[in-house]
Amino acid sequence: MLMDRRVLILALVATVQIQSALADSPKITAVLTSSDVVVGETVQLQIQIDNAGTSVKPPSNIDIPGLQIHYTGESTSMTMRNLSVTSSITYNYTILPEKSGTYKIPSQSIRVGKNNLQTPELTLRVADSPNPTARAGSNRAPSGNTQTGEDKIAFAELLVPKKTAYVGEMIPVVVRIGFNSRTRVAEMAPPQVNGQGFTVQKLGEGERNLENIDGRSYVVFNYKTAISAARVGNFQIGPVEQKANILVPRRSSGTRRKPFDPFSEDPFSDPFFALPFGGLMEQHEINVKSDPVSLEVKALPAGAPPTFSGAVGSFSMTAEANPKRVQIGDPITIKAAISGRGNFDRMNAPELSDERGWHKYPPSSNFKQDDDVGISGTKTFELVVSPNEKLTRVPPLAFTYFDPVKEKYVTLQSETVPLIVEGNAPASSAIAGTTPGASATPTLGGKQKAQDILHQINERGKIVSSFATFYARKEFWLAQLLPLTFALGLMGWKVQNVRASNRAALRAAQLQHERDELLRKLRRDQLAPREYFSDASRVVQLKAALKQMNIEPATVDAETAARVFDLNAEQSERMRRLFATSDEFRYSGASNGEGRLSGDGQRETLDLIESLR
Repeated sequence: MLMDRRVLILALVATVQIQSALADSPKITAVLTSSDVVVGETVQLQIQIDNAGTSVKPPSNIDIPGLQIHYTGESTSMTMRNLSVTSSITYNYTILPEKSGTYKIPSQSIRVGKNNLQTPELTLRVADSPNPTARAGSNRAPSGNTQTGEDKIAFAELLVPKKTAYVGEMIPVVVRIGFNSRTRVAEMAPPQVNGQGFTVQKLGEGERNLENIDGRSYVVFNYKTAISAARVGNFQIGPVEQKANILVPRRSSGTRRKPFDPFSEDPFSDPFFALPFGGLMEQHEINVKSDPVSLEVKALPAGAPPTFSGAVGSFSMTAEANPKRVQIGDPITIKAAISGRGNFDRMNAPELSDERGWHKYPPSSNFKQDDDVGISGTKTFELVVSPNEKLTRVPPLAFTYFDPVKEKYVTLQSETVPLIVEGNAPASSAIAGTTPGASATPTLGGKQKAQDILHQINERGKIVSSFATFYARKEFWLAQLLPLTFALGLMGWKVQNVRASNRAALRAAQLQHERDELLRKLRRDQLAPREYFSDASRVVQLKAALKQMNIEPATVDAETAARVFDLNAEQSERMRRLFATSDEFRYSGASNGEGRLSGDGQRETLDLIESLR
């Protein structure tokens, strides 16, 4: 028995050693997050090494003419399966194409311990873009308003891939803040992107990387965001300003120098840096600023289709409708998903290409982003419609956007969905009745035939052939057909009226609920300007639709509101400013900064809305 246990233990140990030996063999893969991009858009190169160990030397520079390739950091992971531990390390590179073409990223040789591994050759296809890139490259000494000595303490850069754009177009932007690796950052405020005429998405969390720039080591924080122009013109984006408290070594007492100035002299020439424990650290506040970037903003072309609501980018659409067998007046839910890249904040729900015979309800939406900024993802809409008559199909949904690369409007249409609608259409308001008239006695020459008193004897009378009761006779039931038809028609007409009343009551309840919820949000005064003006204009639309039930809220503009509520000249002008401000924020997709609306502006807008009766 003891011998059997020893044999079992030795077999188990041998199995684990074999699995460990097999798991220790390093493997390498390399992939691109996308093989097709346009000029000015970035793509990620990821090189993953499994079972790499600790001795790995990834390529620091990958030089390909026409492509800017920058190392942006690494990540590690470890998994355990069946007593086998597998570790992997991923090296990330950001590629920014400068011109169109097909590029071959050659195989890269990476030394892993005693092994020399080769990555596969990769192909990147870059489509031409009408907008030239705005930057020649960042693989140079840091630019911007930084220290001008031999060693820079800090720098700020604003990377914008385009010099021209369209109104409403979302442009990805990277803010880079770097500090010399021999300093320590004690406190740092979020960077601010200054400028007028555009809006900025909220900056995400900064990615911290160690980069070598012109032979010097920097700790670089990369912040991703996106900007969108609100109007036509030439603008200056930036500069980016960054305040920070940094720790630098205190100078040795034997060295006579001027008072510390991070922008006028080199603190790293001090002998302290040769003696790592030669002194204490001292704190200094610095302010770094980048150079501004010019941006030309063009107007969208004329001739936009009626279904265009301001979406700018590149999108695709899918849709489905359920149920496919209903009664007249029953609801049908259409789920539409629009995916792609662009200003999703400006995107409205797609519309039925043919609205005849349909009743629509306000749509709902949900957005799921695929990136850190929110310019790539999928927006899902739920549209509830009901047929007013017998229809055989749900018409296609239509959605129009402007493609800045193709420089034209693109209209997407979903597939037609077969439909079965049962039930009766509304009956006519009145059903005419007729009464059979008595036939006249035929005459001959206008004179009745003369008969003697014995005509009963001379002419045979009508002989009754049956003694059946009157309700069993055919004539009786034919006489009941007219009132029965009238009763059925009247019943159908009343049912349709009740359904129409229920739909109107349901619609009014939904509009009132949405209006009350938005008013509560506005009164709390906790909204950013973009959301505040969007909700305020929506409340006006809902109030107008509740006042005149034949109006759809989405069609209400400043002029319609002034007419419905009979506003005077001063109120009409305030209403026009409210809708214009809301459209400006919605058109650009976000608000410039996260500040709140001033107290006076909030009270003025609320007074206008609550005065509408």
